[in-house]
Amino acid sequence: MDFTNKHTVRVTSYLLFLLAATQALYTLLRMADIDFPRQLFWGTESILFTFLMAFAGAAMVRAKHYHVGWSAIAFSAALNLVQVSVGLTMFTPFREATTQNESLGPLAGAVVALSFMIYYAAKLLLGFAALIFGIAKMQDGAKPLGGVTAVVGVVAMLANGILIVLGRNAFLPSAVAGGFGVLATLLLAFCLMNAARED
Repeated sequence: MDFTNKHTVRVTSYLLFLLAATQALYTLLRMADIDFPRQLFWGTESILFTFLMAFAGAAMVRAKHYHVGWSAIAFSAALNLVQVSVGLTMFTPFREATTQNESLGPLAGAVVALSFMIYYAAKLLLGFAALIFGIAKMQDGAKPLGGVTAVVGVVAMLANGILIVLGRNAFLPSAVAGGFGVLATLLLAFCLMNAARED
């Protein structure tokens, strides 16, 4: 099975769109305090991230331009896969161990902190990719879409960078950084969809 560069870009944009949708839905369900199967959500995201690594990586080596942008997308997918895997495999065992032995609390907290650190790094990379492809769209004439994408990308980079440097208990709520990361992902998907149509 062979994929043209156009198909690779298109599939990458679809995967980014699906991931933005699942993360937005996950956030809304948590905010509404609605019980839902995290295994189903995170398991689905793991599959999407795995394919995103493959397609963004393929686009990176085949592209004539913006290799750093494609690299940012591919490595953000790799980081997100690690982050989701930590949540799926370690959160529950450590939580259960903490209920039996409270002295394990700091260790469980460290696992959660590690997961968030990886999460912020992935969102920072997606913000960087949004900045790169947003500027590219502006240069191609799509200034409204490109401009908004680039600005949101910068905000996502700054917000997640702050939490990496100062920690997740800094003055900036984690949900704000994550929210801008998701929005940057969505706008990035639209930029790539637009590029695939114009190719």
